[in-house]
Order: sequence, then C-alpha cells, then structure tokens
Amino acid sequence: MNSGKKILIADDEPDILEIIQYNLQAEGYEVITAKNGDEALEKAKKNLPDLVMLDIMMPGKNGIEVCKLLRLNPDFQKTLIVFLTALSDEGTEIKGLETGADDYLTKPISPKVLVSKVHALFRRLNKVETGIVKIGDLQIDREKYNVKYKDQDIILARKEFELLSLLASKPGKVFLRNEILNQIWGTEVIVGDRTIDVHIRKIRQKLNLDCITTVKGVGYKFEL
Repeated sequence: MNSGKKILIADDEPDILEIIQYNLQAEGYEVITAKNGDEALEKAKKNLPDLVMLDIMMPGKNGIEVCKLLRLNPDFQKTLIVFLTALSDEGTEIKGLETGADDYLTKPISPKVLVSKVHALFRRLNKVETGIVKIGDLQIDREKYNVKYKDQDIILARKEFELLSLLASKPGKVFLRNEILNQIWGTEVIVGDRTIDVHIRKIRQKLNLDCITTVKGVGYKFEL
C-alpha cells in the first residue's frame, strides 16, 4: 500500500539503521540509508525521498545542519523531515523545529511505534486541503504550498505553511492551542506547547506582518 514512497534514514549506528530499514521495507516503503550527514545530503539529492529521517548527532554534518541545507533547496520544500535522536532536551527540540523539521522522535523507540508515526505523517500529508485563500494582498495556495504577499513569494517550512493556512482559513476565529496541535500535528504525535510558539514566531518573522494575534491562555487568531 506504500509502494512508491521513498524514505531516507541517516544514523551512524548500523543496528538502528538495519532495524528501521527492515520494518519500513516490510510495510512496502522503499528505504535508502546513510551513515552520516554528508552521505545523507548526497543521497537525498540523488533519490529525492518523500521522507527524510535524521539522527541529530552524526559525524560530519549533524542532523540539524542537514535539515537546514535541505530546506534551502527548492526540491525539498515539501519533503517530510523527522529527527530521530537520543537528545530529549527542550532546547534541542526547538532548534530542530526552527530549522523546518516536521516531527521529532526520541530514541529508544519501538519499531512498531516508529512505523505508526511514519504512517501518520503520510496520512496527514495526503489530507492537505487544496484551493487558494486570498485575504487582502496575502495569497495562500494550498495545492502548491505557495504563499505570496503583494506578489512576493514567502518561503515557509511545511508546518509553518499548514499552521498559517489553518489560521487564515477562518479569519477572526480563535483557534485553541489543543485544536491547532491536533489539526497540524495530529493526535498520534506528542509535542509541547512551545512547538506552536516557535512556528508562530517564524511565520511572523517571514511574513513581516502583524496578522496573527495571540489570545493569552487560549490560542491564536488570524486578522489582516
């Protein structure tokens, strides 16, 4: 059922690579492996995977550096990127999310749970709404993952785009924090409240617009 979906896994621990590769291949995914950051970049550009799974602590370029470089490449603007790491401190998680990662999984993780997470990521990817939202000089194209303001392209990471698209879908409506988490990250993925704050801050910086209002203790709303 997952034929055609390519997943690149980068980790410097051969046992982890072998286990993840075996379990994902058993689900019908095409799996490519890399032992370090430089090899991950090379194989990503060669194979154009649908999902890239990066360990943070790798020889050469670490996972965060690889993620940052991939997001600068137009070919990887829509690619799902997930960190798989033993580091679980909040600062590392926020730094990873700020570089454009879609999710953050902490090792050790059982193969069954990991496969479930991967399925969930692809399901949410397939549920993205299509159509164009126009509010004033702001245009959001849900099909092309493209945002323009006064005809200037605004480059957003995937989760930033999905969050902006959600808020802009109903201007003036206050979206509760739990509602945002469930709709953007899904019930299968556990993320903290800081995750939303990080993405809202990045959207505001990139748009350079005062269009997202914080409703303290409740959530956020879009007003332009």
